[in-house]
Amino acid sequence: MIRSNVKKIMEDKGVTIRGMFMKTGLADMTILRARRHQITQCRLSTLETIAQCLECKVKDLFDEE
Repeated sequence: MIRSNVKKIMEDKGVTIRGMFMKTGLADMTILRARRHQITQCRLSTLETIAQCLECKVKDLFDEE
């Protein structure tokens, strides 16, 4: 199972969903899906955009159990 760290990273860095939307142009629903505990599907380009916004590496956005 792959678990998302996006919500925690956003909270740690003080980034809101609206703030991420404004910086990335990603749809609110895309950001909400990426924040869910379990990632079921996500494009690499979307992960790269999120990682750039959060100033981290793509691999930091998730863990594998």
